[in-house]
Amino acid sequence: MDPIGLAGAWITEALNTSSYTFEVAPVFSLIESEVLRKVCELCGYGNGDGIFAPGASMSNMYGMSLARYKFCPDVKTKGVFGMKPLVLFSSEESHYSFKKDAHWLGIGTDNCIAVKTNEKGQMLVSDLEEKIRRALKEDKQPFFVNATAGTTVLGAYDDLNAIADVCEKYNLWLHVDAAHGGSVILSKNNRHLMSGIERTNSMAWNPHKALGTPLQCSMFLTKEKDLLPQCNSTDAKYLFQQDKFYDVSYDTGNKSLQCGRKIDAFKFWSMLKYRGTGGLGDLVDHVITMSKLFTEKVKSREGFRLVQDNFQYTNVCFWYIPKHMRNKEENDKWRQELWTVAPKIKEQMVRSGSIMVGYSPLAYRGLGNFIRMVFTCFPVLEEVELDFILDKIEELGEMAFNNNSCTSTSNGFIKNGYH
Repeated sequence: MDPIGLAGAWITEALNTSSYTFEVAPVFSLIESEVLRKVCELCGYGNGDGIFAPGASMSNMYGMSLARYKFCPDVKTKGVFGMKPLVLFSSEESHYSFKKDAHWLGIGTDNCIAVKTNEKGQMLVSDLEEKIRRALKEDKQPFFVNATAGTTVLGAYDDLNAIADVCEKYNLWLHVDAAHGGSVILSKNNRHLMSGIERTNSMAWNPHKALGTPLQCSMFLTKEKDLLPQCNSTDAKYLFQQDKFYDVSYDTGNKSLQCGRKIDAFKFWSMLKYRGTGGLGDLVDHVITMSKLFTEKVKSREGFRLVQDNFQYTNVCFWYIPKHMRNKEENDKWRQELWTVAPKIKEQMVRSGSIMVGYSPLAYRGLGNFIRMVFTCFPVLEEVELDFILDKIEELGEMAFNNNSCTSTSNGFIKNGYH
């Protein structure tokens, strides 16, 4: 994490206040408002609005809820009874939270339509439009499209301008799940990855991911200025009185799904004040540069193979091929064995305590487990650390298939393996 953000977190924990009315957290309420205004400005949302949420799953649900409310305001009081089935569209690479959110909102997981992706993991806009037309023919009601900026596994960015063209054609709400990849809006060299963000209706972004803001720090932003309070307010008279002496728009709990909320905005505000958007953008550019360098090292290193030739963001996905599997026929049996390698390496990582890197399959592409390395801004990496990671993966990969290479202790951890 960013140590500046940590200092902000200490202050908010010490003061132990909540963010629902201006009276309870006057300075923090103004800080949250200013941070959201600044990020809306970066996104081109002009006179937009937003709220800090517990995480991107909740932020994505804010977007879905607002889209439904704008499509049919009566849903707030009358529910979904008698309506055509609402359907939403998101790529097969998108986050699982959209199915959870559809379940919670009564839309139903069967009405989450998966859109195909290209070889980079980006949504195929032609398939999106085809599935919108199919839903209309089936007498269903499309209302919401999610684009992803930095997919979870491959780090892919959907083409926001192309998707916006389709959404404008069919009058659909366009949300962007930028939880992972939204930090490029601060970047000098990589902001183009989110070209078209100003044409979207809402966005979710987690500074606690790439930027290293202490957990939790997640925001929901929307271009629609007054829609959050219209959609979410229930006018609790004991708390959100409208005849207070100050501007009651600072009572942010009136537009939130929560009442009590931690002061997450202050951690990110501290980082903005200390580093500026330029300093944070430099960190983003550096970590993307490190990920590109790591990709080149994987390409040139014997026994390593990339899942695809290059990646748009800080994700690098690859296989390690143990020595006993090299120079053999790569048939189905060989591939099945290869897909067991990453979990075994991960087990050795946990037991040795040296490094911790995740793995993932891509079932819809017929790909089994591979190593999924995701770089973040903190700690600030140097090239020597990239070599250490690859050296350690190779060491653990060979150890995983050599039963005599390690001796386990009574608690299951490898002796002399902890660094």
